[in-house]
Amino acid sequence: MARVMVVDDHPMWREGVARDLTEAGHQVVATSGEGRQAVRVAAATRPDVVVLDLQLPDISGVEVIRGLRAALPEVRVLMLSASGEAQGVLDAVKAGATGYLVKSAAPAEFLDAVRRTAAGEPVFTPGLAGLVLGEYRRLAAEPAGAAPAGAGPRSRDGAAPRLTDRETEVLRLVAKGMSYKQIAERLGLSHRTVQNHVQNTLGKLQLHNRVELTRYAIERGLDD
Repeated sequence: MARVMVVDDHPMWREGVARDLTEAGHQVVATSGEGRQAVRVAAATRPDVVVLDLQLPDISGVEVIRGLRAALPEVRVLMLSASGEAQGVLDAVKAGATGYLVKSAAPAEFLDAVRRTAAGEPVFTPGLAGLVLGEYRRLAAEPAGAAPAGAGPRSRDGAAPRLTDRETEVLRLVAKGMSYKQIAERLGLSHRTVQNHVQNTLGKLQLHNRVELTRYAIERGLDD
């Protein structure tokens, strides 16, 4: 079970979400109704997952994500918003959100999303995953900026990281938007083994989460 922080400016909604999480066995380490306070409190309580609303009274949820990632690089952020508007979703994911769920989701769907977010899986309301993958494909098709073509993560000795055949195979399926469960079923592996392959690949590529990993794979044409 995960250590979770809930950030939402509506007290009844915030308390209800915290209660559902606690009853499901998670540890709610903090709650907050303001963005700046949330970043400060998260730095002190160090949650595994932050359930975050997009609209807050002082700063936007996107700004909160940036602050959280700066203070806690390993924290995972699950957006829980009334809005499924495309630009808000893309801005949140680009800032570092692990997943995005609309508030109309059923309680069971929300609790499953928290569990999967804690495990490092990107979780999206149906329809939004395709939006995010489509945006990454668009970005990958644009000319590179200042970085040399083909530039990517390097090890300390300057060599490009080398993935095993199995890690590359898993990476290809990640790029297609498949969940750990789907990948495990496709390859005949356990959920834990797939998760270990993803974590090893993240370490080799010096990336932080599956969202970054997906973009890396798409930029290299591994989603074909």
